[in-house]
Amino acid sequence: MLCLGIESSCDETALALVRDGRPLGAELATQADLHSLFGGVVPELASREHYRFIGALYDKLMRSCGVTLRDVDVIAVTRGPGLLGALLVGTAFAKGLALGANKPVLAINHLHAHLLAAGLEHELTYPSLGLLVSGGHTHIYRINAPDALTLLGRTLDDAAGEACDKFAKMLGLPYPGGVLLDALACRGEADPTLFPRPYTRNANLDFSFSGLKTAALVYLEAHPRLGEEGRRIRTAGIETASQALCDVCASYLSAIADTLCQKMEYALQQEKHADIAGIVVAGGVAANTLVRKALADLAGKNDKPLWLPSRALCTDNAVMVAHMGCLLAARGHGHALDFSAVPRGHVLPEDLGALRAPMPLT
Repeated sequence: MLCLGIESSCDETALALVRDGRPLGAELATQADLHSLFGGVVPELASREHYRFIGALYDKLMRSCGVTLRDVDVIAVTRGPGLLGALLVGTAFAKGLALGANKPVLAINHLHAHLLAAGLEHELTYPSLGLLVSGGHTHIYRINAPDALTLLGRTLDDAAGEACDKFAKMLGLPYPGGVLLDALACRGEADPTLFPRPYTRNANLDFSFSGLKTAALVYLEAHPRLGEEGRRIRTAGIETASQALCDVCASYLSAIADTLCQKMEYALQQEKHADIAGIVVAGGVAANTLVRKALADLAGKNDKPLWLPSRALCTDNAVMVAHMGCLLAARGHGHALDFSAVPRGHVLPEDLGALRAPMPLT
């Protein structure tokens, strides 16, 4: 089965072709340089850039893979969560292709696609415990099958990725700051007492990182030289960073990693999850070095395999969308063309139907 995947949930325009779990090709256009001028993603600009890129990326992908739309069996597109205007560009493009070529279409949950991305590089065993850690979401799932994911816990306010981005901004690091934060932390030594492990003195599986951001702000206000140094890194490079700055970054990321591990430990200890076969981790923060190491230690401690996607598959991409499209289509799932895009903050409907092609225009 050959699936065309389309991703446009935020500031990455991406298309990919996957055949039976094997990627054939992928194209991506990033908007990082544009949004760095504003210190974050501007939704209206993101939508316009998706519209500008998507057609050319599609043509380039099909040429490079030597296929045509006639060869595609199913089209999968991210329907949400994400920025509404950005999602509408991708879903409209997918619907146009599906209607014009009479191809079945699947509307993909962006979060679920992230979680299943590890299946492109590992053989996943179910049921598994999934941790999604990104800029907008910090969720724990029980994954019984590719089409059966149950949400166990979620962030109550700020996600782990947002906490990283805001800390980088406090330090004066350029957008996007996550990669630089990781690089600085790798050069430092974490102090486990410097920052709190937020919202861990309970037995539930929800997260809250707003208190950690506040603690970091208070610390940086008391140590203004760290912010001055962070701003200098924009031009001088991380090689000039002091040990103090690197240690603070390591301490902050260590607090996030420890918090994630404590909540995952709670889930593994619950009797109703005693049958968990392994741990899946996904999302942009899953590319962070300290987070990956901490979760590897957690998996080893609990004698569970850890399925981590490569760093390229942690960030937003269309390969994961096409991969999930293959998995759902193989189970006979599909969507009618009247499915809607679902922005962040809204619940995605469980409206999977039968896999079928729309009636072409006559």
